[in-house]
Amino acid sequence: MLKNLNPNLIVLAGYLLKIPSDWVSAFSGRIINIHPALLPNYGGTGMYGMHVHEAVVQGQEKESGISIHYVNEYYDQGAIIAQYKVPIETTDTPEQVAKKVQALEHQYFPMEIEKLLHDAD
Repeated sequence: MLKNLNPNLIVLAGYLLKIPSDWVSAFSGRIINIHPALLPNYGGTGMYGMHVHEAVVQGQEKESGISIHYVNEYYDQGAIIAQYKVPIETTDTPEQVAKKVQALEHQYFPMEIEKLLHDAD
């Protein structure tokens, strides 16, 4: 069905399952996802949701953010389209980091989607 629709872009908003390789091949360069950290750090299997923010705080990172990336056959390893950062204070909890990162997601993900759709026209 998707092949018949021939979409310009397939947007996964934090989708957690691996996309089948035949889909990745069929829609190469047209599937994107967002990750709540600055890839390549804190990506891969098991790195989702609060697990990411806990790891960022444990790692005593000075910043975190979002990575908007193309989807390939591997978790969080597709080419990065854009990254946006936010400072992390030494007193920030994982929940506070999550709120900061979510604000970036809401601000920048729609903007990047719009850019990609415009470029596809």
